[in-house]
Amino acid sequence: MRVLQQLFRGVVIASLSMAAGLALATPAAPEAGKEYRVLTKAQPVEAGKKIEVTEFFGYFCPHCNALEPLIAEWVKKHSDQIVFKRVHVNFHGLVTQQKLFLTLDTMGKLESHHIKAFNAYHVDRNRLQTDADVMNFVAKSGLDKQKFSEIYNSAFSMQSKVARLNQTQEAYQVDSVPMIAIDGRYVTSPAQAVSGVGRVTEDVQNRAALQVMDFLLAKVQKEKGISTAATSAPAAAPAATAQTPAKKK
Repeated sequence: MRVLQQLFRGVVIASLSMAAGLALATPAAPEAGKEYRVLTKAQPVEAGKKIEVTEFFGYFCPHCNALEPLIAEWVKKHSDQIVFKRVHVNFHGLVTQQKLFLTLDTMGKLESHHIKAFNAYHVDRNRLQTDADVMNFVAKSGLDKQKFSEIYNSAFSMQSKVARLNQTQEAYQVDSVPMIAIDGRYVTSPAQAVSGVGRVTEDVQNRAALQVMDFLLAKVQKEKGISTAATSAPAAAPAATAQTPAKKK
C-alpha cells in the first residue's frame, strides 16, 4: 500500500512539474531581444491592409517538418488578417530543393504538394539532392512531369527566382530554420520563443512560437490601427523530444 502511495505521489509530482514547465514555456508577455528580435533594417512588405508573415524553412529541416502542421493551422486561423509567404533557404547547397519549392509555387501546386515534399525527404528518404531525386518525387506525386520540367529547367527564370530567395534570406539575417518574420520587422522561432525557459520539448517550443506570433500580430495591428477580433493562443499538447533548430552551414 505504501509503495502504491509513493508511486501515486510520484506520478502527481511529475504531472505538476510538466504542467509547470508548460506554463513557464508560455510566453505571456514576449520581449524584444528575448522571445523575438527586431530587425536592424525593416524590410518592405506588400500586404495592403493585412499583415505579412513570412516563414523561412527548408524541406531538409526536421524542425520545419514538425512545425508545418501547426503553422498551417495558424495560417488558416488568421487567413483574414495576414498574407502568408514562404522562403526556402539556401543551406547545405540544396538549390534543388529551392527549385522544387519555386516550381511547385509557379505551378500553383504548393499548397497541395508542400507536405508531400516534406514527406518525400523525412518519410520516404528521398533527399532531393539531385535533379534525378526531384524528378523521382515528381513521378510519384501526380504532377504534370512535362510542365514541371519546363519550369524547373528554365535556367534564366529559375536562377532569378533562386537569387531573390537568397536575397530575402540575407536581408532577414536568417541563420537557422524554422524562422518566422512578422511585418518585415519582427522575427521569432521555436527555439527563441522559449529562450528564457531552458530545455523543453520540441512541441512546446513550436506552440510557444505560435503564441509569440499571435503577440506580434496583435502588436503590429495595434501599431497600424487595425481593428480585429481577439484570437486565442493554441493550447499546449503532449511533448516530443527537444530539438535544436537547423543551422546555416
